[in-house]
This record gives sequence, C-alpha cells and structure tokens, in this order.
Amino acid sequence: MPGFGKSLRRNFMRAGAMNSLAVKDIERPAGATSVVLVALGGNLASASGGPRQTLEAALTMMPAFGLRVRKVAPFYRTPSLSIYTQDYYVNSVVEIETALPPNALLAALHRIEALFGRVRRDRWGPRVLDLDLLDYRGLIVPAVGRRGPEAGAGPLPLALPHPAITERAFVLLPLRDVAPGWRHPVTGEHVDALIRGLPADALRGIERSGG
Repeated sequence: MPGFGKSLRRNFMRAGAMNSLAVKDIERPAGATSVVLVALGGNLASASGGPRQTLEAALTMMPAFGLRVRKVAPFYRTPSLSIYTQDYYVNSVVEIETALPPNALLAALHRIEALFGRVRRDRWGPRVLDLDLLDYRGLIVPAVGRRGPEAGAGPLPLALPHPAITERAFVLLPLRDVAPGWRHPVTGEHVDALIRGLPADALRGIERSGG
C-alpha cells in the first residue's frame, strides 16, 4: 500500500515537536485514563467463529486487559486490498478508555491478537484478527523505519496516528460512525474531508453490515 507523502511526513515531524504529549512521555504512566481509537479487522475464522464473531469476542476480552469499551462502530464487509487473493474482511472501529500508556496499549492489543491465533506470516496476508491503534488522544509519534512489505511480517513500532489511516476507507467509514467529529492530529482534516478525498474507487465493494 502507498505510504505517506513527503509533505505529510514533514507535518508529522513539525507537529510531533509541538504536541502537548511529547514522544519522550509515551512510556510514562498516563495516570488519568485516555480515550483512544482502535481499528478491528479479520477475514479468517477462529475458535470463536467467523470473522464477525471473532471481532465481537475480542471486544468482550478487552476489559481483562484494562480496556473499557465505550463505543463500537457498525461492522463493514470489505474486499481485500492486498496483493494476495483473500476472502472479504470484516472491519470496525472501537472507542476505548484506558490508563495504559501507548506502547503498553499496543502490546496489549498484540497479546489479544495472539490469543485468537494471529500468526504473522505476510505483511498483508489473511489474518484472524488485526487490532490497530489509530489515535491516542491526539498524540503524534512519527513513524520510523521501514513499513509495508519490506518491513517483514512482525509487529511495527508505535506510530501515531496510524500512518495509513488517511488511505483506508474501511477504517475511515467506521471511524466516522464512532467519532463523527474526529480530526487528523497532524493535518487537522475532518474525517468527512478525508473520506471525500479518497480515490473514486476506494469505496467500491464496502458494505455496512446490518444488526
């Protein structure tokens, strides 16, 4: 998938220096709880059932890791954008409240993925469960190192907001459902504007699930 453009990377660096939550503070206990946004997705079955049942089970498990679920967006059925031939994904976004600092939260999300059988073989291969930290109360942590296929299959270092958030209709649509006033911490763009700015074919095949 395409990465951020040069201008957006420059915005990341400038905004990262000015943000009220400095990068040096990301390992410090937050004390008060923080409201954060997490994307959920998957296209393989687990012991809990199909992809939707797996996402629902993951939501149920979150409180055991110190993550209080506040709001859950509707589920979306999404065609795979990967180079691999895959089944459709089920995607959503959840708003949670937690006292965990960002890196500890990311580690907790990875542990939940592993409990559902997530095995990282390919960067964009099929997966049982994917939990992506999208936004941590506006904190900006610029992405470092390689991303995409050349980064390998393992977990990537913390980057906030999620570097691919502006490119993914399957993230922006449920994000708008759960946080309709959200703005990108780097650019200030409203989620509606980000959706309007997607390529013409970005919404093709994405269906909001009923129930």
